[in-house]
Amino acid sequence: MSAVERRLTELGLRLPPLVPPVAAYVPAVRTGPYVYTSGQVPLVDGALPAAGKVGAEVSAEQARELAAVCALNALAAVKSVVGDLDRVARVVKVLGFVASAPDFTGQPQVINGASELLGEVFGERGQHARSAVGVAVLPLDAPVEVELQVELTPEA
Repeated sequence: MSAVERRLTELGLRLPPLVPPVAAYVPAVRTGPYVYTSGQVPLVDGALPAAGKVGAEVSAEQARELAAVCALNALAAVKSVVGDLDRVARVVKVLGFVASAPDFTGQPQVINGASELLGEVFGERGQHARSAVGVAVLPLDAPVEVELQVELTPEA
């Protein structure tokens, strides 16, 4: 087990199985020392724990928890192309989308769920640049979607 996966276990979390694509794309692509993930919705065992707009059908706190699930799914996507999460030198960028009710403005706090999880897992290497964007609707009526860009350590 990698140090990153041991850390997840210490936090009471587990790396989920890779979420299969729901359309014509791959979960992650490696180019040079970087891995870019596709947007990850908070699927758990193939289903969304909640659906709808944040600030209407889904609370901000629940969406924050779902953003952390998205980050875990993104880490599974990274692992699928590099094999070992200990190869992550740093999380470079997080892009978070929040399906928002018209008057909801707490997108940054929702995406904190992903950012804080990455910080707990990777420590300083988990500090990243970030965007948190409100949108009208997301695939499968998911309340939140997260994608990552990570830099890898040089191969031995």
